Amino acid sequence: MTRLKLAIQKSGRLSEDSLALLERSGLKFARSKDKLFWYGETLPIDLLLVRDDDIPRLLLAGVCQLGIVGGNVAQEKVLSEKASPDLQPLLRLGFGRCRLMLAAPEGGPIRGVNDLEGKRIATSYPALTQQYLENAGVRSDVVFLNGAVEIAPSMGSADAIVDLVSTGTTLRANHLEVIDEVLSSEAGLYRCPNPLSSEAERLIQTLLTRIEGVQQAQEAKYVMMHAPKAKLSEITALLPGAETPTVLSLEGNDDRVALHAMCTEQVFWEHLEELKKAGASAILVLPVEKMLA
Repeated sequence: MTRLKLAIQKSGRLSEDSLALLERSGLKFARSKDKLFWYGETLPIDLLLVRDDDIPRLLLAGVCQLGIVGGNVAQEKVLSEKASPDLQPLLRLGFGRCRLMLAAPEGGPIRGVNDLEGKRIATSYPALTQQYLENAGVRSDVVFLNGAVEIAPSMGSADAIVDLVSTGTTLRANHLEVIDEVLSSEAGLYRCPNPLSSEAERLIQTLLTRIEGVQQAQEAKYVMMHAPKAKLSEITALLPGAETPTVLSLEGNDDRVALHAMCTEQVFWEHLEELKKAGASAILVLPVEKMLA
């Protein structure tokens, strides 16, 4: 029987979100004593818990067939190892969003990428930084730092930095300001570039379908209401992302019907207020736990 290995971050900002996504997708695991290998019980997909920057290497080497990792980490590894073929996400997962930003001392001479000519740039992402500079036609000295990148300008070891930015608090604390965005990233489900058996491909497709169902259900809402028959078209048009609704007759009421609809977009209070103005009543919005299109 074909079994796949899926690598995720063992700890850190992507670990909990990855495990929660897999659990909502129906995957359950028997955990090993060392907590680094979990055996898949509901699907033949086993879990490896490793460092995030090891995941692209394991995928490129074919040790794992699948991996959940940030796009910034995947692209850095591919560029640094000049890997071919490239790693491309099968599916973007919507969490672990971050931005790799160029930042420099506040009020300093660096106001754009062209001002980096001949300057020193500190970063934990040298390959992505070098690609960014080459695309801009700028020659700079890229200094690799594995942590505490933001203090490099104040220590005199760099003129600017390229680092991950979320809120910008760390930059402000070190008197740095954002100059440009190098990369926008989020977590993705990646696969190894090696050819796989047809059974493995079917298993990957099963997992993709489940994850897509989870993603759709996160936004989807099931809406029920009573509505006047004469206003059905108007009310249906107000439902965000709804397919053709189900219409049911109401006992003893020929003028109104029960309307049920799956809305695949967010339903806000403004939507409910518009529905009520159009004549709807007893409006009920329910979360959707699972969804299979």
